[in-house]
Amino acid sequence: MSILTYINNIPLFSTIQEATQWGQNRMLTGYHTHDYNGQTGYMGGTTHTNARQTNQTTTRSSGSTSSSGGGGY
Repeated sequence: MSILTYINNIPLFSTIQEATQWGQNRMLTGYHTHDYNGQTGYMGGTTHTNARQTNQTTTRSSGSTSSSGGGGY
């Protein structure tokens, strides 16, 4: 897996395939893009809000409540 960075605890991948696989594991479809250091990165879910809501639900279910800063959306 090639993760470029994390935005709001959500991985930004270097390939569409990795992003869509991550999304499918969380019942998301599609992907969207973010620019990171001059490179296009791919994130699972059709929107960042969609991916973020799903990721927060998954994180809460596992008992972790950590968060970090981020941006770029």
